Amino acid sequence: MTPPVQSTTTDTRQWTRDIRSAGLRAAVLVILFTNLILGNDHDNFAVHTTVVLGYLVLSLLSLGMAITRRGAPWTDTFFVSVDALLVIIVLYEHLFRFDVTEDHGLTTPSLAIAFLLLNHVGLRLMPWLVILFSSIVLAGWLFLLLLMTARHWSSDTDTHFVTSFGEDLGLAAAFAFAAIVVYLLTRDHRTIMRVAIESEERRMNLSRFFSPSVVSDLQVASDSLDLERREAVVMFVDLREFTRFTETAPAAALAEILAEYRSIVAGEVFRTGGTVDKFMGDGIMAVFGQPKPSPDDAERALQCALQLVRILDDWTKWRRQEGKPALDAGIGLHMGTIIGGVLESGFHDEFTVFGDVVNVAQRLEAMTKTLEASLVVSAAMLSRVPASLSAADWKRKDEVELSGRRGTIGIAYLERMGWTQTQDLLSDVHRTV
Repeated sequence: MTPPVQSTTTDTRQWTRDIRSAGLRAAVLVILFTNLILGNDHDNFAVHTTVVLGYLVLSLLSLGMAITRRGAPWTDTFFVSVDALLVIIVLYEHLFRFDVTEDHGLTTPSLAIAFLLLNHVGLRLMPWLVILFSSIVLAGWLFLLLLMTARHWSSDTDTHFVTSFGEDLGLAAAFAFAAIVVYLLTRDHRTIMRVAIESEERRMNLSRFFSPSVVSDLQVASDSLDLERREAVVMFVDLREFTRFTETAPAAALAEILAEYRSIVAGEVFRTGGTVDKFMGDGIMAVFGQPKPSPDDAERALQCALQLVRILDDWTKWRRQEGKPALDAGIGLHMGTIIGGVLESGFHDEFTVFGDVVNVAQRLEAMTKTLEASLVVSAAMLSRVPASLSAADWKRKDEVELSGRRGTIGIAYLERMGWTQTQDLLSDVHRTV
């Protein structure tokens, strides 16, 4: 089974974000430490020291989790909540540290921490964390402004409160606007990433059955998947005596021979521009001309079949030389009008082809056993290919009856070849490619 696309890439992106988050925490620490050393508020030195040391511990904990890639799902919520509380503490210190009659406006460093941590949360690319952080900060900020208002109303001093309050409220509104922008950016990024991942998953699923060029066409032209009639070549490949082999063979041996066999057939089908419609145990159904027909479908299908005759013959010989179980293969080819596309079932939709062409191709493949042939094609199919391919050492039969089908059909087949004949046929194919 193909592993999910997210299995490695998502983990890597998450680890990168965690490392980046730890780096931004270091920047916040520098600002806090600078305020502690260079600030003129010595009365609250102990409070600032506690904040810096506490944030240092949390930053080291976050960095350790990022490096070791450990941490419970709730740790993101915890760290973001702590960051928001830190901002509120800093705001409180700057709004309430002076007497009522003195200027209590926010300073640049305190604002820098609020906006820097907002960007820090945004870089985690989780919109709900942006909402959590900004909601806590804004709720705390507005609450502090209300307390400050009550504080001034309870005094009879003539201060610059109205001007200062308006500035502080404007800064809170600016923070709210910045939070909305960061939220929209993270939400759009998540949407784009989700679409990209879904597209990549779809491409990976399609690549299991289609050649890369066909996958590209399908991604930009989804209407090619609609069920419709089109002309195509259907090829069936099957291993001889596989059922008997499964009765006694160990599971590991079955898995090995099927994996090698499927890899060989699918690789050659993709190389020649075909698609793998389905795997059925030791049977493989491939199609040329689905979902996108081409004038040379018949030629490419026959080239693929002739190559597979050689490759599978070599594979069988190699396994016998290695002392491993080896099975011969048979191939059937037929061309005609098929019905292809997505066949809906309500539970499990299937992209496939069906029709008389499929049935004929399957029966031609079954005839390879009785004819002692490696490849059987219909005469109609052979008439559609260049003379260089149709001039091989074909044995021909006319008016052949197929079980379950009315009428007769002309066929051509290649008898099983020895090593020399295989190499000669391969040379012929190479000259036509």
